Amino acid sequence: MKELDSSADIGALIGASKHIPPARFLFWRWIGVSLAIAVTVTGMLYLRGASGNSAPSYLTTPVSRGGLVITVTATGATEPRNEVSVGIEVSGTIAEVLVDHNDIVKKGDPLARLDTKILSAEVAQAQASLLVTRATQKEAEATFVQSENELARKLKLNATRGGTLTTAQEMEAARADHERAAASLESAKAQVAQAEAQLAAKQTELAKAEVISPINGIVLARRVDPGQTVAAALQTPELFVIAEDLTEMELRIEIDEADVGQVRERQPAVFTVDAYPDEEFAAEITQLRYAPISSAGVVTYEAILSVDNSDMRLRPGMTATAIITVRRIDDTLVVPNAALRFSPRLRDTRRSDGGGITGALIPRIPTGSTQLASPTRGKQRMVWVLDETNESRPVKVVVGATDGVSTQVLSGDLAEGAQVITEEADPS
Repeated sequence: MKELDSSADIGALIGASKHIPPARFLFWRWIGVSLAIAVTVTGMLYLRGASGNSAPSYLTTPVSRGGLVITVTATGATEPRNEVSVGIEVSGTIAEVLVDHNDIVKKGDPLARLDTKILSAEVAQAQASLLVTRATQKEAEATFVQSENELARKLKLNATRGGTLTTAQEMEAARADHERAAASLESAKAQVAQAEAQLAAKQTELAKAEVISPINGIVLARRVDPGQTVAAALQTPELFVIAEDLTEMELRIEIDEADVGQVRERQPAVFTVDAYPDEEFAAEITQLRYAPISSAGVVTYEAILSVDNSDMRLRPGMTATAIITVRRIDDTLVVPNAALRFSPRLRDTRRSDGGGITGALIPRIPTGSTQLASPTRGKQRMVWVLDETNESRPVKVVVGATDGVSTQVLSGDLAEGAQVITEEADPS
């Protein structure tokens, strides 16, 4: 058996070319791996140092002077200033309806009529009863006069003859007849008055068989048709709804209890409706009511606004969103609300591994990297200002009114033109 060369055997095992010595090949492989590790570690250390030492960048807005318009928003619905429900006080069958929806009516115009056959008969019956009672009254008057004359005659005779012509019993009978005649006359007069009242009631019912418009206006609703029977025994049926004047309307809105302290009568407002979403209508508060309205635990107060509707485009019942101007502030220092909401992140620069290659290769756990600095509450707030050296510093201010976008600064070490931070810029 032929003896093999030990160097050739080793070269065959490691797959090296027979032209490259095995020892040199292993040396250069070790050198290459070492260089790759060194480059990787160096890159990680560089990137870590760069990211850890980079300062954050911010978006800023300069502090300015200007005006603020403070508003309160509320919702409600449009309504006529005076809306009347017209009913009927007598029962019967509708014979005729004289108006329809959207008709213009004047005060005193007939709107509908009942069938008056029964009512007319009742009036005639009451008139006949009145005639009977008047005849009874005349008879009672004649009887009274007769009894009065008879009593007077007996008294005169008794006085001239010394009381010898009539007895005491006859005198008492004459007086009793006179008193009965007087009572019958009073009863007849009462029956006449009663009959007159019954006749007046029947005549009134007959007059009310015609439904009359109580105001000038427009018919918003008609709830009756010819041939329909209406019964007014328990409550007055509603036949028509009439709005007095739609050229002048009201807007009823509900003010939240948190805002009602700022709202006053005579304050101007604008509102929009869904029918004209791109147009604003002017209004003015005419009344702020004290009675609370509670719904689902929310308390509101009703405000009445006057609306000019001379073009008749607004209709009753339209849902409206009103913006009331409660205050105007001119020439004041203002900051954007975003600056009052901003708080910088608290950055932790401590190393958990003490540095070195091991710390660079093993990521450290950030401690407190997402914690936010709490802003000052109440009227005293805190804003962050970016100074000339691009460093951020906190400034305490006392704030006033806000319009939802900007806030008034009443006092504090904050000058016009200072760059207040509104948010942290995206590093990407």
